[in-house]
Amino acid sequence: IKRFKILLKVEKAKSRDDKVSFDLGEIDEILGFHIRLAHGAVYRHFTDTFSDLGLTQKQVSVLWLTEDNVGLAQADLCRLLQMDRATIMAIVNSLQKRGYIKRRPSKKDGRKQILELTKLGAKSLEQAKRAVKTHEKWLRSRFSESEIRTLIGMLKRIHD
Repeated sequence: IKRFKILLKVEKAKSRDDKVSFDLGEIDEILGFHIRLAHGAVYRHFTDTFSDLGLTQKQVSVLWLTEDNVGLAQADLCRLLQMDRATIMAIVNSLQKRGYIKRRPSKKDGRKQILELTKLGAKSLEQAKRAVKTHEKWLRSRFSESEIRTLIGMLKRIHD
C-alpha cells in the first residue's frame, strides 16, 4: 500500500525547501478521513465563490429546491436535505426575513406551510446559480465525466 505524505508549511517559511513532510500513517487508509478532507476543500471553495452573495450552501439548496418544486413544504425540505425540522426552520426563517421566500397555507392541507420564492429570492438564486457553475467547473475539473458519474453513484450509496 502506497503511503502519501502531507506537506505543511513551517511558519515563516521562505521557500519550498522549508516545508516539513509528515507521514499520515494508518489514518491515510481511513475513508472517512479523506471524505472529511474533500468536504473541507469543497466547502472552502464554495465559501470563497459565494462570499459576495452572502448565502450558505444550505440556503442556496433551499432556494433551488423551492424554485424547482411547486408546493414544497418545510417538512419536504427536511426529507430532501436530510436535516432536522429546527435547522430547516432556521434556514427558512432567515430566507424569509431577507425577503427571498414567503410562506403560505397549503390549499390541500391547512396544516402545511408551502414555500414560494419571491422576486428577490429568484434574482438571488439566479446569481447563486452562476456562482454554482463556477464552483462546479472547479470541482469537475479534477475528474473525467466517467469518474464524475462513478463518484456521484458512490456518494449516493453513502447518503441515500
